[in-house]
Amino acid sequence: MTEELTVGRKRPGTVVRVRVREVNGSDSRYRDDQLATEEPLEIRLAQPGSEARSLVVTMRTPGADFELAAGFLSSEGIIASSSDVRRVAYCVDASLTPEQLYNVVTVELTRPAQHLPAPRYGAATSACGVCGKKSLDELELRGCSPVASGPVVEPEVLHTLADRLRETQNVFTRTGGLHGSGLFSADGTLLCAREDIGRHNAVDKLVGWALLNDKLPLSDTVLMVSGRAGYEITQKALAAGIPFIAAVGAPSSLAVDLAKRFGMTLAGFVRNERFVLYSHPERVALD
Repeated sequence: MTEELTVGRKRPGTVVRVRVREVNGSDSRYRDDQLATEEPLEIRLAQPGSEARSLVVTMRTPGADFELAAGFLSSEGIIASSSDVRRVAYCVDASLTPEQLYNVVTVELTRPAQHLPAPRYGAATSACGVCGKKSLDELELRGCSPVASGPVVEPEVLHTLADRLRETQNVFTRTGGLHGSGLFSADGTLLCAREDIGRHNAVDKLVGWALLNDKLPLSDTVLMVSGRAGYEITQKALAAGIPFIAAVGAPSSLAVDLAKRFGMTLAGFVRNERFVLYSHPERVALD
């Protein structure tokens, strides 16, 4: 189903080394530093009998690119399971420059897509997410329905998730510049974790991992994110059937509206022994 590129440019890494001058009060020194890599990824879609078409360009941290592409298509309602995917591969189009190799991924479908998103013009930034498609009605028109009842989580488990996610963020430890997302079971077992410079990309990588491994819907899981919980994060969780979102930061108003409308539990400020429940608190085992 997936295919690696074996010719051309060396695969970009997750970090780049730079020389910096650090100033601390009246002292300064030169030293080596590491930055999180940010490069564009163009996602192309090839339907049976048709040439590949470009869907979106997103700024991302290289790594798990096939999962990112599959997760994006799943979140957009274009594919529903691994059976919809014939192959995912880096593009080897002769027109690509060496710099573009490993930055263009084509997803080939086994059947025509039932839904295609509106054209995206220009590049999506690493914070862009669904770029202006903030319509709860549109989600219902696309067939999104309320999530399953899902797990009930003990408060003591919820308290640990931020630290457990942080322990997986190796690139963040080196650079301080990446978002993290993790899937957990109700007892706090880590199922999968991904990092990216874009918070929505980190979630797409998780969803893509689940889709390519036939684990959708994720109806018995908790999604933990290292930053805030915006609309785009909540929408992607809904598309994957995730009933419970926990975030280190605050949710947005539209994220709370979406969670309430589709039966999702949304917890913010999940740090240490504190959290705030914004919707459907019944999934937390409180007295």
